[in-house]
Amino acid sequence: MAGNSIGQLFRVTTFGESHGIGLGCIVDGIPPGMELSEADIQPDLDRRKPGTSRYTTPRREEDRVEILSGVFEGKTTGTSIGMLIRNGDQRSQDYSEIMHKFRPGHADFTYQQKYGIRDYRGGGRSSARETAMRVAAGAIAKKYLRQAFGIEVRGFLSQMGEIKIAEQDISRIDWEEVAANPFFCPDKSAVEKFDALIRELKKTGDSVGAKLRVVMEKVPAGLGEPVFDRLDADLAHALMGINAVKAVEIGDGFAVVNQRGSEHRDEMTPQGFLSNHAGGILGGISSGQPIIATIALKPTSSITIPGRSVDLDNQAVEVVTRGRHDPCVGIRAVPIAEAMAAIVLLDHLLRFRAQCGFGC
Repeated sequence: MAGNSIGQLFRVTTFGESHGIGLGCIVDGIPPGMELSEADIQPDLDRRKPGTSRYTTPRREEDRVEILSGVFEGKTTGTSIGMLIRNGDQRSQDYSEIMHKFRPGHADFTYQQKYGIRDYRGGGRSSARETAMRVAAGAIAKKYLRQAFGIEVRGFLSQMGEIKIAEQDISRIDWEEVAANPFFCPDKSAVEKFDALIRELKKTGDSVGAKLRVVMEKVPAGLGEPVFDRLDADLAHALMGINAVKAVEIGDGFAVVNQRGSEHRDEMTPQGFLSNHAGGILGGISSGQPIIATIALKPTSSITIPGRSVDLDNQAVEVVTRGRHDPCVGIRAVPIAEAMAAIVLLDHLLRFRAQCGFGC
């Protein structure tokens, strides 16, 4: 199955299914000599893992990562880093009813059409559980970016359903507040509203979409290529590859439609830029300003409300999702989005260094 890898010089390949033995990944490209242990990776996995709050799926997985290779005496060797997370709380029997049915809104139908076979247990390879290994790889990238370049990659939930948080000044985001609440939200006033919405969704058996933002600070100017490997294009590619993501914006995104050129252009002075409508990327290359990406996630189709569909024989059926699922997948998507952004940034930094060093 192709399409399991991302990156050129910093390359991540994942494998595994939701109800298989475990999940794994191979990380290539981390320079040698960086101190690395499971303790550097586990905190981000704990932010993503299921069963950590009453707002997410009750499936309980420890998501304990094991480093299998690429680290010796506590430091990276420059060779491939292999990592593994073992599955432990599968309930495959929850999916026996959909063995021959296609869940509406899921990848069941398209996987069957493409491969002629599918692992129906929890979605198999199409399950968002696969993203645990992206987060593990992203944690390595985030550490290198922070230590070597001072780059920070952080995200927050900005909207859930119709509830929007107050507009945030990127330079004044309360990241401690983001880390302190289960919604990864910097706006304290929105937390209670999110709580009430999730409680209502659990009662009705429905789900809701979300929007989140990733902020990349202290990224140097010059990252990205001028045509096909633009930095914004690669970020969009990586972020769109996250389960349930249906839209990606860089900078002002779709709001540029309502702007005039005199407003949107980021004017410059000897002291620097006067605005950041472009989101830190001009002509596909980083400008040195904070890079801002926003993603929209659909409401998950895994709900207990009956839905119409067809079976393998194209006969009409009713589908009710059993299993354990998130009423809003946007909550746990924050560390996933951070990871994907970090993977892209590190890949482009290594490519920039290979082409230009740091002096051109």
